[in-house]
Amino acid sequence: MLENKKHIFFDLDHTIWDFDRNAEETLNELYRVYNLQELGLKSCEEFISTYTENNHQLWADYHLGKITKDFLRAERFNKTFLQLGIQPDAVPHQFEDDYVSISPTKTNLFDGAENVLSYLKEKYTLHIISNGFKETTLTKMDLSGLNPYFKNVIISEDVGANKPNPVIFEHALNKAKAAKEESIMIGDSLEADIYGALNFGMEAIFFNPTKKEKPLDVKKEIIHLEELLTLF
Repeated sequence: MLENKKHIFFDLDHTIWDFDRNAEETLNELYRVYNLQELGLKSCEEFISTYTENNHQLWADYHLGKITKDFLRAERFNKTFLQLGIQPDAVPHQFEDDYVSISPTKTNLFDGAENVLSYLKEKYTLHIISNGFKETTLTKMDLSGLNPYFKNVIISEDVGANKPNPVIFEHALNKAKAAKEESIMIGDSLEADIYGALNFGMEAIFFNPTKKEKPLDVKKEIIHLEELLTLF
């Protein structure tokens, strides 16, 4: 099934770099720094849960080009604070900037990531295709020690198109000097990574650690990254 593959394209956030775990660490720190309990947010867990839901929805809209980077950044915490009952004039507007400064410095990867990447690098050429913001993506790659594993890091801001737009997949293949039939995409987002690749004509593997229901037209799925050791 995968014998003819030479190039593996990975998503970064939520696939290799554990976005939610790193975000949780950052938000716990900022909850204390900003003394959000005194502001009226009695539970850090509720704050993180509400933020995570809002952030995931905004990123889904960003993937599809419905909103801009600036809108996403301006809205995700503002919306969260207002939902949790904070008055508009009490919302700490520096919070977003501090989050963006701290979160990319976190280095939690999904279990088995380094082991899997070390194994695959010996047999395939690895690349990243990310819709993440350029400056934060490069910081995450550097501080997490991921750069040595990947030949190319393709970032949507550089290309001018987000996954699932076929333009970014075409750009990635051209940069890798790879053909569709010898390439495969691995990512957590059904819309951006999986259907983006499949509609482009490239095979894809759905990374599904939260065990969401898999659509019938998505043929390949893994729950743990180390399952890739038996597939390749």
